[in-house]
Amino acid sequence: MPISAAKPGKTLLSGELFPIRTVSSLTGVKVMTLRAWEQRHGLIRPRRTATGHRLYCREDIERINRATSLLAKGMAISQVRGALDREPPRATVEARSDWAHYRAQMLVAISGFDDEALEDAYNAALSVHQIEQVTQQLMLPLLRELGDRWEQGEGAVAEEHFFGVYLRNKLGARLHHLARGAGGVRILAACLPGEQHEIGLLLFALTAQERGLRPVLLGANMPLGELAAPIRRAGCRGIVLSGSITPPSEVFAEQLPRLVAAAGIPVFVGGMVSVRDRDAVVNAGAIPLGTDLVAGAERVRAALAS
Repeated sequence: MPISAAKPGKTLLSGELFPIRTVSSLTGVKVMTLRAWEQRHGLIRPRRTATGHRLYCREDIERINRATSLLAKGMAISQVRGALDREPPRATVEARSDWAHYRAQMLVAISGFDDEALEDAYNAALSVHQIEQVTQQLMLPLLRELGDRWEQGEGAVAEEHFFGVYLRNKLGARLHHLARGAGGVRILAACLPGEQHEIGLLLFALTAQERGLRPVLLGANMPLGELAAPIRRAGCRGIVLSGSITPPSEVFAEQLPRLVAAAGIPVFVGGMVSVRDRDAVVNAGAIPLGTDLVAGAERVRAALAS
């Protein structure tokens, strides 16, 4: 997402469950539609609380996003369940691939601060797989693993920073290459105030650019009050803000509502903050995107197209 890649391991990836209202915001699928997908078509099977309220896990959210993608391609709703059920489980895909091997190689290189070995492993993965696969299946999981290692006392902050710089350089080069001569609807992309991790924002910018949007990147820790001039001068039609940590209280209480009211264009918030602080995002008038890069970019594109 803006989708921040910084330390999501304690939220979506740890088995946390989400109510239907949150899932509706993250996927763009209406609550009534989610219920119909469950009751009429059997597409999803949420858990239930003792009082009967639906709860959804990360796998449910991913299945909903895949269903939305299939419907957008013209597949009939009656065929979607069969198509989803025929997809191999993620664990099976993982077992058949060599992603775990590449991650182990890169982790050794990172722990030894060996940039040449890190580059060799990265290039080896690229020689076999497409770059978007490498980003999703190798780079992002590795970044999460480094964050988990640090939280558990098994790694060092320096390791995470070392890989962060490496990944930032790689993503920056890709963005520069894709941006040359690119067209598309311009969107302003920046990190929320206090957010120092911009990897998630860069990943979202790449995903958005590959889907016909044209991000104007402002990077980490951007004061929201300074966005008016670049929005106007660049002709942006949407704003995407990224965050992995809850910002200072005045951001949601004052600054974000002021930006939404003054900008006159849609304001989206992605990353873990859009999941953890979803209600604050919605109350400020912004649109939460969640942490799924592709689904988030598609939601922005669809909203601006309409």
